[in-house]
Amino acid sequence: MSSKDGFIFKKSALMSTKSGKDILRHVLLREKGYQQFHKYDQNSEQEFREFTKRYLLSLHTQIISDPNPTATLRKFTEEMGSPELGLEENKIDEIKTRISKPEVLADRVDRILNSNFVIMTFPVLRALFDGAAKYQKETISPETRNTLIDGHIIAIDLSEPMDRIVDKDEDNDYLDDYKLMNPYILEIARQKISQGGDSVLKAFEEGFKDARIGQFIDTKLKTRPESISDENMIGCYKKYRAIMGTAGRNMALNRKPLADIFHLGMAKAGESVGCGNEIQDAIRNGRIKIPSWPLFFSILSGDVKRGFELTIKKGKAYLEEAKLAIDVLPEDFEHKQFLEFLLLTVSHYNQYWFNELNRRDLFALLQKNLNGTVKV
Repeated sequence: MSSKDGFIFKKSALMSTKSGKDILRHVLLREKGYQQFHKYDQNSEQEFREFTKRYLLSLHTQIISDPNPTATLRKFTEEMGSPELGLEENKIDEIKTRISKPEVLADRVDRILNSNFVIMTFPVLRALFDGAAKYQKETISPETRNTLIDGHIIAIDLSEPMDRIVDKDEDNDYLDDYKLMNPYILEIARQKISQGGDSVLKAFEEGFKDARIGQFIDTKLKTRPESISDENMIGCYKKYRAIMGTAGRNMALNRKPLADIFHLGMAKAGESVGCGNEIQDAIRNGRIKIPSWPLFFSILSGDVKRGFELTIKKGKAYLEEAKLAIDVLPEDFEHKQFLEFLLLTVSHYNQYWFNELNRRDLFALLQKNLNGTVKV
């Protein structure tokens, strides 16, 4: 199954969670949801390689053909409302020369594509697109299908370099390169998504606006972690809810009812994975991410261990909302069992990392580091 941490879907790891055991049961019984999921997952590696080639070629062309990268970056940072995504002008020519080298750009693209949000979402969008096309009795060329899916995966991928620039907890040696790549990544996503028509592009722009609002709240909370609240955490999670939900919506070409159903399911599944990511990040970095649900619940309860217990519950609550989307799907939508199986993989992903956190017993370290950052 697709994940940058493939080991969590090995049999031994699946046996460690209830959802994992359910996955194994589906596999052994060759149930329809598993067979549908396996069909898309099996071809993902090759198709992802082909996608990466298309992405890299488009990005390289955009970079080397831009006569004024300074103006391009300035326009991007103004649109984002985030000056921290910019560069000193005297650095730009040197960085452009560096990332214009195909081997260097390929390395940077591989790094930002190494994301669970990207890797896990890739086969899902393909399945949603095919399911919607069949339900809506649409005949869509493979080229249009690839272009629209590519555009949304690239848009999801844009959140990776932007988050790394703001968080400064990963790839610190490459952040300047990412800053210059960002505007070109966004332009490619827009160009590809526009091939779906005005309604599809409009939905993307509205979702992207919401995602920027979420990113803005996230950035502000980094400077005042004590001000974290339920309301602004919901605001932060707009970045997951908007970008993933919009991708789901546009796999149905923004046509009701599937567009709204896909939006709900993908938005809530994305938020649930966000909880799992925050637990995984805490294990990797030895500290609680700012902002995050573990931070909010740890401050609220006064205890880090309790904070993570509540975070896993929050992830489950998001998944329950995602299941509502499946419940409201038309009876003759053929990929319903696929989506049920998908949510099992999300549940396993979250529970695996929560179990791993408990197994490593990192709570004393996380509590110490949190106490040094904020008053709990």
